[in-house]
Formats: sequence, structure tokens, C-alpha cells
Amino acid sequence: MRATIILVLAVVLGASGSARAADAPEQILVLPDAIAWKPGPPSIPAGAQIAVLRGDPAKAGPFTVRVRFPDGYRLPPHTHPSEERATVLQGALVVGFGEKWGEGQRLSMPAGSFRVTPPGVPHYLEARGETIFQVDGIGPVSVTYVDPADDPRKR
Repeated sequence: MRATIILVLAVVLGASGSARAADAPEQILVLPDAIAWKPGPPSIPAGAQIAVLRGDPAKAGPFTVRVRFPDGYRLPPHTHPSEERATVLQGALVVGFGEKWGEGQRLSMPAGSFRVTPPGVPHYLEARGETIFQVDGIGPVSVTYVDPADDPRKR
């Protein structure tokens, strides 16, 4: 089975019933057993895994990725230049808002939870149990750590 199944709608019928292939949107279908997990990017601590479902988060345009954290995984306080939309699919994700670990409001997001974090808002994450969440947004995505010493690219 292919890693992803991509169905392209070749013909879209307009109001007159005529075919307009040039306006056809792309439909993407990714089945759970076809998700290809890879090690997380160098911008986050080792141990996380990522699966790109749509687009390329490193390039301009829409993207959808799944992220898997092992139990106890921590992502230090950081920001993003664009809005981050995340849905927890499995486990629980503790999200803290602040520039230091443990600072500010902390919320536990069980499976089924959804959050939107505006650009530039410092936040940090911790997994409770193996946690899988999906992130949708507009790339390119980048991670800027509040404390540069937390950046795994600088170690």
C-alpha cells in the first residue's frame, strides 16, 4: 500500500454542467496504517516523531503534520511566527503559557482537545502518556526558544 493515497478530482462540474478540470481541487486521503513516522526536526529535542500529511511545513503554504511525543517528553518555552492550531488525538498534552518552565497558566489537553496559539505567544509542552497531536497551519514553520540555551540546534 502506498504511504499516502492521493485522489485528484480531475473533473468538477460547474453550474452549467460543463467540465472544468483546471479548477479541480486536490483531495488527500491518508489512512492511519499508512502514516510514515520519522524523527522530529532538529529544531526540537530528540525523541519526538513527525509525520507530514499535507504540504511541507518548511515552505510557504498550508500544511498538516502529526507529532508523537513519548511519555514525559518536554518541549521548552518557545514561540512561532505564525498561528499554531493543534488537536490532541491520543494521550494528553500539558500546555503552559509563559517564558519559563512552570510559569503561567498550565492546561491539560486530553484526547479530543483543540487549541489555537497566536503568533509570538511563549508556550511549552509536556506529554502525559504517549501523545499524538495534529498541527495545521501556514508555513514556513519555525521554533524560536525563549532561552537560546534550550535550542537543540546549538548543542
